[in-house]
Amino acid sequence: MTTRQHDIVIVGAGSGGIALAASLLKRQPKLDIAIIEPSDKHYYQPAWTLVGGGEYDIADSVRTMHSVMPNHAQWLQTAVTSFDPDASTVTCDNGDVIEYQQLIVAAGLALLWDSIPGLVETLGKNGVCSNYSAEFAPSTWQNVKNLKAGTALFTMPMVPIKCAGAPQKALYLSASHWEKQGTLANTQIEFHNAGGALFSVAAFVPNLEKQMASYGAQVNLGSNLVAVDGASQTAWFESKDAEGNVQRSERKFDMLHVVPPQKPHAFIKNSPLANADGWVEVDQGTLQHTRYPNVFGLGDCMSAPNSKTTAAIRKQVIIVAENLLALRAARPMLSQYDGYSACPITVGRDQLILAEFGYNGVLMPTFGKDPLPPRKIGWLMKKFLFPKVYWQLMLKGHEWLARAKTPKAK
Repeated sequence: MTTRQHDIVIVGAGSGGIALAASLLKRQPKLDIAIIEPSDKHYYQPAWTLVGGGEYDIADSVRTMHSVMPNHAQWLQTAVTSFDPDASTVTCDNGDVIEYQQLIVAAGLALLWDSIPGLVETLGKNGVCSNYSAEFAPSTWQNVKNLKAGTALFTMPMVPIKCAGAPQKALYLSASHWEKQGTLANTQIEFHNAGGALFSVAAFVPNLEKQMASYGAQVNLGSNLVAVDGASQTAWFESKDAEGNVQRSERKFDMLHVVPPQKPHAFIKNSPLANADGWVEVDQGTLQHTRYPNVFGLGDCMSAPNSKTTAAIRKQVIIVAENLLALRAARPMLSQYDGYSACPITVGRDQLILAEFGYNGVLMPTFGKDPLPPRKIGWLMKKFLFPKVYWQLMLKGHEWLARAKTPKAK
């Protein structure tokens, strides 16, 4: 066992962990920062929707972890197994104990592929695919290209999940391709959403309903995928009737796009840092832990009630960086996260609704136009601009259009 000491320890080297380390080091280059991350690859996950739609190469969505690690940050290639916030330490699976002055948990969430019986065995074959995996997103596009007629099912589990708009993005891009190929009329499309609304922000729902209708897609709310048999291309769904009785239905398919249920990682859920639901418990404004002042949460693993997207993380990074450094300097933490998130909803192959919103569904458009209708400019930003912003700005600590709004001192 080795004991190491660092000023700041970041758990997770996804978009939040890397961007935060870069942001902190741009502000204070002499900080001693360690990033704990077992993976040797870093992915730009928002591109996987486009991969599944045949508009992006999966190879362009990945870099080596070494290449994105900020200079002067120490990468500890291991995994955290437990937290001891009273002692300000974390323990890793290689036995090392890491001491910290401040801790940021940015470990993402867990995708529960094996929670749906039969799914793991058939992913990537028998018409079953998912844009929620670098391994299987390319098979989505293969299925879309190969389907000339038949039934295509698209699923969405209960939230919270990564990018809650992504399940229907897969449907829109697929349907748009079939429309252009002249095969849409031969395809029965169904969207099975375990939740009760097409989108969490009501203002966007009417336009999304129009998009579903334009493709002839049948929307099934409250319908949850519970089992798959790939060999017979059969899926089973459960829903509740008006009296609350569970009903089970069987659907045959030619293509099935699955979004797995998602939950907090066990090593977070079973730790003192978790709230009752298993998320890192933070103040939704400062993103500081509610019980351990030298701990912050960042990204998909924490409890703030925002939509879990990369765009949200980009804003959160600034909040955590400024508040953490204020804490280290014994100054007031003035930066407040307003819940901003963005979901670029690709409703066709050249049209996109840029849904930007904050806490309580407040609309927060960046570019000043009516954010509700689809626009081509949004599509161009999603496909060409946003990846460059991610790799060249966000992960390098640049904060273009991401600055925190600091309230005026009273």
